[in-house]
This record gives sequence, structure tokens and C-alpha cells, in this order.
Amino acid sequence: MRSRNFLAVMAAGALALGVAACGDDDETTAGTTGSGASTEQLSGKITIDGSSTVFPFAQAAAELFQEEQPNVQITVGQSGTGGGFEKFCAGETDISDASRPIKEDEEAPLCEKSGIGYGELTVANDGIAVVTNKDLAVDCLTTDQLKELWNKGSKVKSLADIDPKLPSTELSLYGPGTDSGTFDFFTAEINGDEGATRDDYQASEDDNQLVTGVEGDAGGMGYFGFSYYEAQADKLNLVGVDAGDGCVKPSKETIQDGSYKPLSRPVFMYPSNKALERPEVKAFMEFIVANQETIADAAKMVALTPEQVEQAKTDLAAIEAQ
Repeated sequence: MRSRNFLAVMAAGALALGVAACGDDDETTAGTTGSGASTEQLSGKITIDGSSTVFPFAQAAAELFQEEQPNVQITVGQSGTGGGFEKFCAGETDISDASRPIKEDEEAPLCEKSGIGYGELTVANDGIAVVTNKDLAVDCLTTDQLKELWNKGSKVKSLADIDPKLPSTELSLYGPGTDSGTFDFFTAEINGDEGATRDDYQASEDDNQLVTGVEGDAGGMGYFGFSYYEAQADKLNLVGVDAGDGCVKPSKETIQDGSYKPLSRPVFMYPSNKALERPEVKAFMEFIVANQETIADAAKMVALTPEQVEQAKTDLAAIEAQ
């Protein structure tokens, strides 16, 4: 797990808000604080892996939780949504991060075969940001233009191949690998078929590598989770998307209200039933629901709507009751 410098870089103010509700260091009475964390000092280990999009949220949640529960060790990995479910369904992790729902025809049977019961919890919202190098001036693309660029078999070498008014700079494309939920979502929404994509692009399950690639290449263009754009907004050019109702750029407001179409989506955490029997995991998940807005702010992600918060509370109670 990365050091506590993470929150200082991402959102020091959100950290201060998150820990303001902590009780005294010698608090040991059972119950919960206003932040949703157990006042009983817990110990143990929690292992989390999965989506690189959800990684900043899970990392921020872990660090904020450990301010109140320093004896709970939490490790957070980012092997992609598909890679995370593979580990989760093999019983190697307690919680799986996902930027899409579990695949009922592929992944769910693996969990069932291994006897891994689980629940799905919506923890934040995200938009897929389409970006270019800072010097590649592109303000907006239609969904049809994005499909022409990214669809399977595309031979587009520059945006001018799509529209002569667009830059003729030769493109270097960057995007998520096939284990990524972002890849699944983008290809389904833009190309019309999940998994359908041109293959001559530089792929990575690590969104930080995609950011670095686009930033450092004059023809760099790619797509990844909005929080990664937010963290490097001064070094990238954000492209708006026109799905037929005019150009909209992703922001916390347009993602939360759904006007950034079709690339807005909820993101999830999947705790296993067995893990939730452990008090440290149960307390951690309850902490997330109680503090999702502070965590989302720290991770530069988009918080749940009030309606989503109420649903998350209901869903977690149902998962805990299984």
C-alpha cells in the first residue's frame, strides 16, 4: 500500500474532515462514532484488489479508516476489474473493486464453484475521461467519431481522417487492457459491442501509465477514469463528448446528474460474505458508506447521490444479513 502521502497529495482538506469525527485515542467503548467506524479498537488484515478506477477510492478509504483503526492492516491492489474478480473468486481477497458489475455468465460461476458468497455495493460514481496531449487541441468529439476511431478494424491514423477540420497530428493511442472494467464499459457504450476494439494501441491496467503516455506523446490520446484526469488536469486536454444533445465534458456535476452521456457510471465494491463475518471488514464497509462523500473527495471521484446513499445503506444491511 502506498504511503500516507497519498491523501496529502490528493486532498489534505478531505483528510482533515474525515478524521475530525474521531474519538479520543483511549476510546474503547463498543459502538460507532459519527464517522461510522467502530469505537472498539480492532485488528486484523483486509485485502482488496481489482479496478484501477476504484483504486484511489479504496486507497483513500483505507487511509482514513486507519486513522481510527491503526491496528487494521489494509492492502489495496489494482489488477483490473477482471483480474480482481479472478483473485476474489479464488478466495485470495476479501473485497473486490469493480468499475462494472460482476459478469453473471463468467465470473459469478467461478465464485459459486469456489463457495464464495458476496454482495454488491455502489460506493461512488465515475465518468470515463477522453483526453489528448495538452498540445493536441481537440474540444469535442461525437460518439460516432469516437467509434470510428476506436472500433475494431479502425485504420484512423489522425483525427483529420475523421474530420479534415481536426488536427492532422499522427495519433498514439492509450487505453485500458482487456482485464479492465473501463475497457468493457467504453467498448460496449462507444463501439456497441463489449470487447470490440482496435488492437494497435498501448494498453495498460494501470491508469497512471496511460496518463504518463498521453502526457508525454505529442499525438497522445486515450481514455481512463475521471479521477486520473482530475489528478493531472493541468497536464492533459479534456475532450467533450457529444451523444446527440450537444457537447458535454465530464465533471463532478455532469457525472453525478448523468448528463455526461454515455460515459458516466457507478462503481462498486464486492465484499465476500465470509470476510464480513470479521469485525474489521464489517466496520470498514460501514465506514465507507458513512463517509463516502469525504472518501470520494479525497480520491477526486464523484460522490453518491442522496438516493444512492440510501440504497447503499439498504444493500449493505442486506449483505451483512446473508
